[in-house]
Amino acid sequence: MKDLVTFALTVFTGFFAIMNPIANAPVFLSLVQNEDRPSRNAIARRATITAFLIVCVFTVAGKYIFDLFGITIPAFKIAGGVLIFYVGFEMLMSQQSKIHSANNAGDDDNIAISPLGIPILAGPGTIVTAMNDATHADVIRVCTVVIVFAGIAFLNYLTFASSQFIIQKVGANLITVIGKIMGLILTIIGTQMIMQGLKLTFA
Repeated sequence: MKDLVTFALTVFTGFFAIMNPIANAPVFLSLVQNEDRPSRNAIARRATITAFLIVCVFTVAGKYIFDLFGITIPAFKIAGGVLIFYVGFEMLMSQQSKIHSANNAGDDDNIAISPLGIPILAGPGTIVTAMNDATHADVIRVCTVVIVFAGIAFLNYLTFASSQFIIQKVGANLITVIGKIMGLILTIIGTQMIMQGLKLTFA
């Protein structure tokens, strides 16, 4: 039981760092600034549901995707680690990650699916994190990953729905500091994944 709690906390930390709900609040607000409150909430709801469904598919079917394309675990960990490290490094340097780009704005449904649902919420880094946690895990741990991600998705929904209030109360400077802390965590997670991949390769 203790190991499962530790695993859940590790998964939560990884998802929270890569999705960074607080730092995403200004991005969401910039995309829906011309919408009224009910429309903003509807867009936030559709975006988080879209992200949840996408990540669930990769979490549950990750092993079969690996088998289909002949992907090895060491290769996945190394490539995924590099990707996560890159996102974290951009956050540390206070750069807007190209992976979390928000330049393609369209109508409400399009905004909810892209760029909010994917790639801002369910981007490559999020998918890699989910698959890394679920790879070779038992059913209980796979379910734990799904449940934890559901909690993170709901947290993102609350953040999006309250984005205007959060920015007013927290302030841009503190959001920047939080983003840098999340970036540091991501670079550490990415480095650890690379080391695990290299260890498996040469074991």
